[in-house]
Amino acid sequence: MPSLKELSKEKESLSGGHRLCAGCGASIVARQVLLTAPKPLVVTCATGCLEVATTIFPYTAWEMPWMHSAFENAAATCSGIESAYQSLKKQGTLPVDANINFITFGGDGGTYDIGLQSLSGAMERGHKMLYVCYNNQAYMNTGIQRSSATPKGGFTTTSPVGKVKPGKEQSRKDLTEIMVAHNIPYVAQAVVGDWRDLTTKVQKALSKDGPSFINVLTPCRLGWGCAPEKTLDIGRLAADTCFWPLYEVEEGVYKLTHKPKEKKPIIKLLKLQDRFKHLFKKGNEALLAEIQEDIDKKWKKLLFLCGEKSE
Repeated sequence: MPSLKELSKEKESLSGGHRLCAGCGASIVARQVLLTAPKPLVVTCATGCLEVATTIFPYTAWEMPWMHSAFENAAATCSGIESAYQSLKKQGTLPVDANINFITFGGDGGTYDIGLQSLSGAMERGHKMLYVCYNNQAYMNTGIQRSSATPKGGFTTTSPVGKVKPGKEQSRKDLTEIMVAHNIPYVAQAVVGDWRDLTTKVQKALSKDGPSFINVLTPCRLGWGCAPEKTLDIGRLAADTCFWPLYEVEEGVYKLTHKPKEKKPIIKLLKLQDRFKHLFKKGNEALLAEIQEDIDKKWKKLLFLCGEKSE
């Protein structure tokens, strides 16, 4: 595992000058993944904030072979490139010991929803690739619409807050566990704000002889209504409230990679985000209690899967 000092000496693979917002978690995720990943790299990227803001024609911020495809097929594109690479090695066009790593980036819209079919197919076929979901829990690029990653009670433009509804009514999809169900070598959750945890997981994922998936909770200062300078704090607090537990499933074995010394109440996280401010108005006490109860229930289940003592 490289130290922070060693990582700081690596050449940046995502250049400055892109158009992502100040405080955007997606650029932090991409930079840390690319700094850690052994070179050479080939990257594919789904439509979304990360793609749109880093590749405004005729410019690109990506210092490597990079390919954009649509919302729905970034994983399929990466799997096709990886298959061609394997074929060229078999044909002798590339050296047998050539070692190129393949990474796909996608937001929750291009991963949880529109791109789920191609992601599932790539994982099931067993391509040697890493898929990184920068999960900001809504379609931020197109106007902050709800996705299946949006948590219960969250405000979006298509799950508005009013007298009739208190934001999104459904719980978010657990895509991490869906990926575990594919029986791939490595699956993990990470957050912006814990660089050591994320980079360690990237190294593990790329060391596997098969597909891997990392789901990174990625605060969006615009869609979440949070201060740009609080991005890393919010990521860490998501882990400490167990809203977004940090764990990995390596060859089918569950392991916690962060267990809070003190499990903090979810209201500490929600109060930092405007998308949840309506929950603190009179009449929403039951919904707040329901959200906390759901987090506690899932945390207890995860502790069991990881062989940890229940709290």
